[in-house]
Order: sequence, then structure tokens, then C-alpha cells
Amino acid sequence: MKKLLSLFLLTIISYSLSVAQPADSYWQQEVDYTMEIDVDAPNHQFTGKQKLVYTNNSPDELTRVYYHLYFNAFQPGSMMDVRSRTIEDPDRRVMDRIYNLPEDEIGYHHILSLKQDGKAVDYEVDGTILVVELNKPIKPGKKSTFEMEFESQVPRQIRRSGWDNATGVEFSMSQWYPKMSEYDVRGWNPNPYIGREFHGVFGNFDVKISIDNKYVLGGTGVVQNPNEVGHGYENDGHQIKYKNDKITWHFKAENVLDFFWAADPDYIHTTAQVPGGATMHFLYQENPDENASTQENAVYRKAWEDLPEIAVRAMTYANEHFGKYPYPQFSVIQGGDGGMEYPMGTLISGASRSVVGVTVHEMFHSWYQNVLGTNESLYAWMDEGFTSFATSETIAGISGITGNPHGGSYRGYRFIATSGDEEALTTHADHFVTNQAYSIASYSKGAVFLYQLSYIIGDEAFRKGMLDYHKTWQLKHPTDLDFIRLMERESGMILDWYYEYFVQTTKTIDYGIHSVLGDGSKTKVEIEKIGLMPMPLDVEVEYTDGSKEIFYIPLRIMRGEKPAENDTKRTVLEDWPWVQPSYTFTIPAAASSIKSITIDATERLADVELSNNTFDVAERLMQD
Repeated sequence: MKKLLSLFLLTIISYSLSVAQPADSYWQQEVDYTMEIDVDAPNHQFTGKQKLVYTNNSPDELTRVYYHLYFNAFQPGSMMDVRSRTIEDPDRRVMDRIYNLPEDEIGYHHILSLKQDGKAVDYEVDGTILVVELNKPIKPGKKSTFEMEFESQVPRQIRRSGWDNATGVEFSMSQWYPKMSEYDVRGWNPNPYIGREFHGVFGNFDVKISIDNKYVLGGTGVVQNPNEVGHGYENDGHQIKYKNDKITWHFKAENVLDFFWAADPDYIHTTAQVPGGATMHFLYQENPDENASTQENAVYRKAWEDLPEIAVRAMTYANEHFGKYPYPQFSVIQGGDGGMEYPMGTLISGASRSVVGVTVHEMFHSWYQNVLGTNESLYAWMDEGFTSFATSETIAGISGITGNPHGGSYRGYRFIATSGDEEALTTHADHFVTNQAYSIASYSKGAVFLYQLSYIIGDEAFRKGMLDYHKTWQLKHPTDLDFIRLMERESGMILDWYYEYFVQTTKTIDYGIHSVLGDGSKTKVEIEKIGLMPMPLDVEVEYTDGSKEIFYIPLRIMRGEKPAENDTKRTVLEDWPWVQPSYTFTIPAAASSIKSITIDATERLADVELSNNTFDVAERLMQD
């Protein structure tokens, strides 16, 4: 029987090893954008010429393509407007602001012409989606070139993109151009824009932006003409003398998911170098709030002046613990309406109290979304949750904070899990019933998913797995199952049950110490499973002499056990079949020698009721 079991385990582990890497049949599409943009800054409008070379690496013949037209969301009656006015707990930044936009402050994209391989094609604008019927199908392995002329109006800044944000930044240009939708193993992903998450195609961008010469720009990519645009970008120290009222900024970026930029005449531009890594750029206003006191503005400026040194430390830590950032630069730019990630940079609103935390969080989206390009609309928890986890770990790491850095995520998760309003992590980001359910699931439960995984497979395997995840899947589109299979390979365990319970359902974990009974030189402990989700358990026994011992109860469906994580004495007990409502084990010590018994002293188990997780044996004996 043991030989059969060993053969079975070897087969399972070998299978996991074979599927953890991208399969030979893995494919992803490619895009190459060349854009020329002419900005009418006083009227917040621009015209554009876009050439898009699309490579179909899929096995399918494509007869139609879709573009996203994000600015069309900022019009009264749009899906984003209606959603914002009818959801139970609206985002206070949006509310009914879109509905009340005047004509000259709405957003739009007007498509003036569109050709495929030199011939005009039929298309239809459907809200924030452009539907294009192809003249000629794009066969597998072939390319097709799309040429578009368009004109756009930048909306008043409400959500992420727009002009004149709360701190007075002129242009926050994200989701600002007609963008090809992603086609993947699930087919096309033309999700109407309602203000949540995104999915994109990796590709190259060559973008020229002509704008009044008073503006300073920053964004995705590397400036190709620093000596022409100046503003801190020049590399020979010469003073720039502009011949025209407008200058053209030329950016290039390779193998990125998107392109953003921001512009303001008052930006201060500084840089900092990550040792052996990227150059970090910082663009911010000196005095964003004219009504603020001198002291308040001084605090604000100091926060931005101190930020480069902290950001460099954070990226250095991230490179070591989560995989190296692959691009040559990263820009932290004041703009937008809070914090939002984009390839090679971020827009943050610039509040001094949160500038460090927001910067580190948005920076980590360059690991979990902009480099590991999951479909964040479907897997928001792999984007926001993984980012939240890495942010907390990094801030604790560079600040010297000890203890559980994810306590806030666990508190958030326990709140929603016991509220009756929780929705499964598999819910599409756009379709959560409430903003609160979406936020806590994506940010908090997603982070808990990772920290709890380290509890299941052991911290060493988990840390190696996170680095291997980055190495294996960077600049690709990993799914939830790709991550699970990789962690199965790293740990040698079966983890499908964990994914199925914690991701696909809202079943909760609740274990309690039901009884502790002394029996001479032995003590019997009964643990009951109250919640519906099974888990392995670390039960820590602290003795009256101060020593500790771990009694580890593996879960049978794991088909394995984690190694000891420290030098504390550990006893591995028989597996717990999840169908059994309780489990009893014996401590080979008298009850009088035991101080306390605790389920999960490391606080990684997402048990929703902690009051029954510790049994104070010494106190109970005194009472008896």
C-alpha cells in the first residue's frame, strides 16, 4: 500500500512540475503602436494619428477586433455614470459628477477614419467600445496594420484620467487613446469601462506628443529627445531655447501593457537611481494648494523631497524579494485622483500623509499587473491583493517593523466574511454588488490568500515560489491556476482544495479548542471544526517552564506536509480527514505543566472567530 501511495504522490508531483511552466502551446498577442498627438491645451482637446501593427499569435482566425474608447465613459448617461449613480455605496469621487458635466467638460473619442492594411473598414461606436468588422481576416501567425485618425476631448478629472485634478495638475492622461482590446484563451475581452480594472496586450509604443512649450511631461517609456524638451530631461546641461510655441515630446517603451502621461507647467522634476536597477523620476508641484498654510505646504514639500530615497529603498527591497523590475525607469507623477498604476509609472494625487504608502503600492503594480499581466478584471485579487501583500511586506522590511504586517488585511477580510455581503474572488471586478465587497475581496482577501498560503506550504517554499512566479511568468499573462500549479510544484503539495474553497466560495475557516482534559501524565485536546473550510493546523503548546512545542495536524487532501519553519520542537500528527467534525490528540505531558494551547500562534490562519483559538490551561486549572 505504501508503495502504491508513493507512486501516486510521485505521479501527482511530476504532473505539477510539468504544468507549472507555460506550456508549449502558450501564446499571447502583440501590438506595436506609433502615435502622433497634437494637444490643444486651452480647450483640453487633442487630435491623433495612430498606426497599430497587430500580430495574431493565437491559433484562431480573427474576423473582428475591438478597441477601448475610455473617454466615452465620461458622458452623462454612460454605463459608468449610471453605475456610479445606482450602486449601493458609490465612490464619492464620482457620485453624479459625470451626469452633471457640461458639454465642454465631457470626454469623448471621435473616430475620423480607420483603415486595415490601407483599406477603409466598417466600424461602430458602442459606448466605450469600438467594434471593427475586418475586410480581411487575420490568420494565425499573421500581422495586420490599422491606421486611425481621431479627435478627443479630455474630460474634467473625475476618475483617474482628466484635466485639472484636485491638486491642480493640468493633465492626467491615462486610458486616453483608442486601445486595442485583448484577445486571449478566453476570446475577446471588450469590457465596457465603468471605472474598475483593465486587461491589455503587451507591445511597443512610439509616441510623439506636441504641446505648449511651458508644460513638463512624464509617463510611460523613455524620453528620446531630452535636449529638445529640457525641463530637467536634457543630458548636456545646455539651456533650451524654444523656437516655437509648441514642442514635441518623443517617448518610447518596449513590451508594456499600456501608455500613460501627465503634463503640468509647474512640475518639479527630480531623479534617483536604484543601485543596479532603474532610474526613478519624480514629478510634482511645489505648492499644490493655494489655500493651504505655509506650514502645510512645507510638510507637503518635505514629503516629496524625502520620497526618492524611500522609493529607492523600496524598489531595492522589491527587486530582492519579489523579482527584479525589468524596465529602465519608473516615474512617480502627481496627478489623478488617488493612486493608479500604469506601465513604468504611477499617478498619485500627492497627499503628504499617504505619499509613501501609495507610491510603494502603485510601484508594486509593476510586479503584479504591469509585468505579471494577469487579467485584472477577472483576477482583481491577483492584482490588488498580491500588490497589497508585497506593499505591506516591503514597508515593514525597510522600516524595521516586526510582527504580522498584514493585520489590516485580516481585519478587513474578517469584517466582510462575517457581514453577509461577501462575494467570491472569482466575481468579475465590474460585477460586484457593492464597492466595499469588491475592495475588501480584491485588496484584503487577496493579500490574506498569499499570507495564509505561506502557512499551508511553509514560508521557505512560499518565498521561493513568489520569486519563481516572477521569473516564470513576467511579461506574460498568468492565470489563477498557473499560480496554484507553480506553488504545487514548489511545495510538492496538492493545493486545488485551497483555491476552490478560498477563491471560488465564501466559506469561512473557524476552528476552536473544544476541550482540554488531563489524564495523569497525559493531556487530551479536542479541536472542533466549526466553519465549512478545512485547513491544516499548527497547535502551539506553551509549557509552564516557558518552553514551546508545535503539534502539526496536516490536512489529508493536501497529500503532503510542510517542513518545520523554525527550531521549535514539532510533532507531526495524523492527517485530519476534512469530513471529520473534530480531532483529538494527546500531549505527553500533565495538564499542570501546560500554560496555554493556541491554534496558529503566527496569525496567518484566516480564522473568523479568534476567541476560541486559545485555551489558557493554567487559568482553567486555577478555576477548577
